[in-house]
Amino acid sequence: MKATIERATLLRGLSHVQSVVERRNTIPILSNVLIEAQSGGALRLMATDLDLQIDETIAAAVDQPGAITVPAHTLFDIVRKLPEGSQVELSAAEGRITVNAGRARFTLSTLPRDDFPMIAEGELPVTFELPAETLKQIIDKTRFAISTEETRYYLNGIYLHVTEETVPVLRAAATDGHRLARVTVARPDGADSMPGVIIPRKCVQELRKLLDEVDGSIGLSLSNSKIRFDLGQAILTSKLIDGTFPDYTRVIPTANDKLLKLDPKSFMEGVDRVSTIATEKTRAVKMALERDKIILSVTSPENGAAAEEVPGDYAAQPFEIGFNSRYLMDILNQIEGDSVEVHLADAAAPTLIRENDKSPALYVLMPMRV
Repeated sequence: MKATIERATLLRGLSHVQSVVERRNTIPILSNVLIEAQSGGALRLMATDLDLQIDETIAAAVDQPGAITVPAHTLFDIVRKLPEGSQVELSAAEGRITVNAGRARFTLSTLPRDDFPMIAEGELPVTFELPAETLKQIIDKTRFAISTEETRYYLNGIYLHVTEETVPVLRAAATDGHRLARVTVARPDGADSMPGVIIPRKCVQELRKLLDEVDGSIGLSLSNSKIRFDLGQAILTSKLIDGTFPDYTRVIPTANDKLLKLDPKSFMEGVDRVSTIATEKTRAVKMALERDKIILSVTSPENGAAAEEVPGDYAAQPFEIGFNSRYLMDILNQIEGDSVEVHLADAAAPTLIRENDKSPALYVLMPMRV
């Protein structure tokens, strides 16, 4: 195999594929990236961790077609440190690959292409397209609520499903048991028969990185066990989480009768200030609601106390409620407008937070005792 490629092009491709490769691997081939020089003048890069696979094709001048696998992180670090604007020559023979750029020359050991595992996709019967911007919105407004608790593995991803309401919609939801995020978008053509699927956290993270470089629409293909995202130059394929996502609709409150309207930015800054002295473990902040004002307070046995009054539009009965300040700030961070509605019931009931009743995103936050 022999090919020449511009450093910037190779670096961008390698940055996408190497982040799929785990730092610690018991199977040596999984530490490698597959490089295939194709006679049509393209270099194919591929990496996998057996659950997630990325396949990217970039332009290159190919002198001799062939394929080899190379340690992914090492090659990425080499290319990253090469001079800007340099041409990188890759030539492989007899179990070695030589990387030449200007006066720099590196030789790395390789493993044969035949040992490289591929995720067998099988039949992916459901296919539809989503605008890249819509997919970004779905991810950005839900991924902070994905659970990291391995025992509840079925919460370690975003639940994507279609539902028939007054109009057919596509919904994405994520929860860790303390908070819930849900986004609703119009159902795309072709998605009507899709099963409800849970997209794993790692796939969500890698997809979000790739979306920054894509305009237009993304092709989605899926079955009950796998999903594929076609992003033009790159194709991301992932196994889905094999589990049942809980019926989250039961925790979305519909009868919360106390309405608080706020400016999310100034409220979040207030929460951030008083939570400076909150203990790392609970991060609890108390909200005392009175007519048109909220008093935020934190009391910590080790650190002392803090309080701040912030304005708000509130006309219901005064009461007190506590929240995890970090969870509250994560939700407020997603609000793009200059007003947010907080629908409350009592100090023990789930609280509904949304921009307004037309907003595609809604959030539910469980209170805590303070």
